[in-house]
Order: sequence, then C-alpha cells, then structure tokens
Amino acid sequence: MDFSGSDSVVGPTGADLLPDSVTTAVKVVVVGGFGVGKTTLVSAVSEIRPLTTEETMTQAGVGVDDPTGVEQKTSTTVAMDFGRISISDRLVLYVFGTPGQERFWFLWNGLFEGALGAVVLVDTRRLEVSFEVIGRLEERGVPFVVAVNSFPEAPAVPLDELRSALDLPSEVPIVSCDARSRESSRDTLMTLMHYLYELAVPATG
Repeated sequence: MDFSGSDSVVGPTGADLLPDSVTTAVKVVVVGGFGVGKTTLVSAVSEIRPLTTEETMTQAGVGVDDPTGVEQKTSTTVAMDFGRISISDRLVLYVFGTPGQERFWFLWNGLFEGALGAVVLVDTRRLEVSFEVIGRLEERGVPFVVAVNSFPEAPAVPLDELRSALDLPSEVPIVSCDARSRESSRDTLMTLMHYLYELAVPATG
C-alpha cells in the first residue's frame, strides 16, 4: 500500500514528543461551569498542540444549556481538552479540561481517574455555575484551587468575599488568572502544585 500521497497518516511533530529527561508525569484537571474559559486556559498553557473537542452549538442545547452571561459563545467542549506543560526537565503536567454543560458531566468520571488535583475556573459574573462544580469535587475528595478568570467586564470581588460566597475552607487557595495568558495560566497550575505538595508534606512544628 502506498502511503506517499496526501492522505498519508501524520504523526506527532518533534515538539510534541515527550523529552527523554522526563521521569514524572502528573495529571491535573481544569473544571468549571459553561463558558468560564477552560479551553482557553488549556490552549494557552500547553507547550504542544492542544487537543480540543470544540463543536458548534446547535439547537440541541436550547432549553438545556444555560447561556446566560455568555450569549456570544458559539462553540463548546463536548468531551475534553488536553494539553501538556513542562514544570522542569524531569516533571510534566498533563492538563485535561472538562466539558462545562451539565449534560456532559458524566464524562468527568474518566477524566478524573488518576488526577492528583484540579483548578476550578470561576467567572465572577456567574458565580452560581461554580457551586455544584465545587460540590462535586468535595464529594470526590479531589484537592483543588480556585482561579478567578479576569474577564474584562467582570466585577472585581475581594478574595475574602469570594471565599465566603463559595463557602471555601480557609486553606483552599484562591488566585486571579487571565486564561488567555500562558504565564498567568502557568502560575495558576503552579499554585495547584504547591498546594498539593503542602497536602502531601504537612508542615511540622
């Protein structure tokens, strides 16, 4: 069979291959309600071509998905997003983004398998979409940090007020984040990694 034509299978590029120096890989998940910026964050932070499952929104979602506050959104994640970022030459993070609509939440079971922790992405214009997300993480016992995505028109809410509104324990980190920025998204993931380290190695005194 001749694979020399235009229909030949294209494999990963050299930039997508895992470096030989890597000895540890950690899986983390980015979660949040519909339209909070999960795909944007995964795409911004990934050092490889991100895998996304964005599909055009259709009439099937009318009356099922709540587009309030994100009426301009025309596509949505229907399965997952995936990216990779190197923390050092020996450690990489595999970053999975979950679908936001509740009708796709049954996919969370597989996405959370083997995950050490999660980032909950929050939009202060629509805090209510985060309540059940956080509740599900707490039920699963998944450690998480909260990242407030900096939408231009979103109201600025002091972090202590936000913690109270989300009913978060004092030890759960809350940070500001611009999901469009690679540096900001990387800092958010590093906050999660530091938090996971603190949980694994409690301070002694």
